[in-house]
Amino acid sequence: MKKIDLHIHTVSTRSDRAFTFCLDTFKRYVRDTKLDAVAVTNHDVFDAAQFRQIQEALGIVVFPGIEVNVEKGHVLIIARPDNIDEFDRKAALVSKQILKIGDKVSVEELIQIFGGLQGYLVIPHYDKGPAIAGETLEKLRRYVAAGEVDSAKKFVRNVNDPVKLTPVLFSDARMMIDLERLPTRQTYVDCGTLTIEALKACLQDKAKVALSERDGNRLWQVFDDGQKLSTGLNVLMGPRSSGKTYTLNKISKSVKSVKYIEQFSLVQRDEAVYEREFKSDVERRRSAFVDQHLAGFKRVLDEVMRIDLASNEREVGSYMETLVRSAEEADRRDAFSNATLFDEVEFPIGNTETLQALINSVRQVIENLVFRPIIEKYVELAALKRLARELIELLWKTLLEIEKKRTVNSLVKEIKQGLKVRTAAVQVNDVDLYAIAMDQRRVHRFSEIVEHLKKESVVFQDTLQGFRIEARKQAYTGAMEIKHASGTKQAFSDAFRKYDSPYEYLRELMQNENLQRAELYKLFIKISYRILNKDGYEVSGGERSEFRLLQEISDAQNYDLLLIDEPESSFDNLFLKREVNQILKRISETMPVIVVTHNNTVAASASADYVLYTRKELIDGVSRYRIFAGYPGDKKLLSVDGKEINTHQTLMDSLEAGADTYDQRRQSYEAVKDQ
Repeated sequence: MKKIDLHIHTVSTRSDRAFTFCLDTFKRYVRDTKLDAVAVTNHDVFDAAQFRQIQEALGIVVFPGIEVNVEKGHVLIIARPDNIDEFDRKAALVSKQILKIGDKVSVEELIQIFGGLQGYLVIPHYDKGPAIAGETLEKLRRYVAAGEVDSAKKFVRNVNDPVKLTPVLFSDARMMIDLERLPTRQTYVDCGTLTIEALKACLQDKAKVALSERDGNRLWQVFDDGQKLSTGLNVLMGPRSSGKTYTLNKISKSVKSVKYIEQFSLVQRDEAVYEREFKSDVERRRSAFVDQHLAGFKRVLDEVMRIDLASNEREVGSYMETLVRSAEEADRRDAFSNATLFDEVEFPIGNTETLQALINSVRQVIENLVFRPIIEKYVELAALKRLARELIELLWKTLLEIEKKRTVNSLVKEIKQGLKVRTAAVQVNDVDLYAIAMDQRRVHRFSEIVEHLKKESVVFQDTLQGFRIEARKQAYTGAMEIKHASGTKQAFSDAFRKYDSPYEYLRELMQNENLQRAELYKLFIKISYRILNKDGYEVSGGERSEFRLLQEISDAQNYDLLLIDEPESSFDNLFLKREVNQILKRISETMPVIVVTHNNTVAASASADYVLYTRKELIDGVSRYRIFAGYPGDKKLLSVDGKEINTHQTLMDSLEAGADTYDQRRQSYEAVKDQ
């Protein structure tokens, strides 16, 4: 197995943070991590002189490369190390196109610059930001050797998914002066000679890539001293003050995306404060549901906000008044008032929103590459293209008609005003009675919708390890509830008096300039949450803490690593075994989990994949923490510097307070056991 890191930066560019390159750091990194090959891949530039210096100094295979800003992401282009001058010329063409932040190279331009990409190692950001996806990835796919990820979790996930690209984990590190910690993200490849051709062939087979040399994808390196963790469930043990929390903190700093549940962080303290925090946390986590449930109502509200019934009523009144006066003063009609355009009404102007949305939908179906095989089973793309053309032609025609009407309306309005000042006759004010009638109908329908939404009912249910989360909708019962929902310090007494008249209530809310109009929909319907236990009752104080722990663990799926510090400090054994262990084991199947514990219920029944033990030692008068690790079935636990301890004795001391105590307790249990 060869250890490689093909994503390393040595030049500070406009697309990068400032740093000063240090060749000694690079040499130390290669030496201490025992790398077999590296690639220099700076953002949109290649420094041939520097590369030759690095190549000569490292004594391993060094590939020339460049990280290019392409459409919607980054891609590594890695070349053979035997023709640096040619690669330098091609990379310079990329540099000429990337002159400022935000500049990009299209896939077509990239292929043209490098004369096709068949002879290069092409590795896009894949499960790593900024990731290449969609159409851009499809254009590159036939050249792509592997996809770069940024964590052990994502590496394993992509290895196990037959649809995904072969993953590679690289450091993306800056070789700078005084680098605090050496990178730990590298990939092992089952490859003979390290050439571009051999690597391309190797990376086509997921079985030939791994996170560790001897343990495959079961272990991954977390510290620069070589310490590894399981990609599944790790149990970390040790005496008090032996470095367990120190180790967790160190792990937390070594990995970017970490969910860290600290000891006692979820334990109930002040009852009232804790309950408020609990409810606020539940509401925050499910705010997306509120938005989704009320999305249709929000669209209705946005439309009704544009309606001003009072203004409409004034327009109708003015129309009726001028109509009556015009009839009463018919004898004042003259040549100007008898002109055809004197009482002409303007053309109604429609909109093209529906037509444009339809065109965009058809275009999305045509341009979709991911689901094209399914689309082509039911729809001919040629027919869709004809449909798109016809819809676009109709849009152009409609837009032309709208522009004509606007031009005519402008002329009619100008002529009517000119005629009006030349006659004593009354001009009937123009009004769109149909539009006004539709506004009234919309307001009426809006009121019906609001009244329907106010009816109390359960609108959402979810379960979590025996708990049930329930969301209810209902009407607000007072101004204080509306104030809380608004998140402001505004008074809502006046507005609440009109709450039973939805349109009047809306107009009152719109008078408040401190309220964001986009958020007004939340002030019509109250969404409240309840957490119920397995018996259907609202949770007690202790159950709230249990639910929060399960919720925090469940949320960890959005992170790359989960750390939990001594859950037994806050929860009883039955809950830990029945609920926590189950969810931990399930999550550890998709991501690394580290649990610190002294509790045999957690350590033993959770079926750990890897065991770690910390010990405080005095070395040359200085306190040091040493970590011993191994699989649960190993006879010995080993440290990275070759020290070892007995696994059985360690487990007994850590989890059972020693073998004698364990035997005594077991005998006590046997004595009271039913015969």
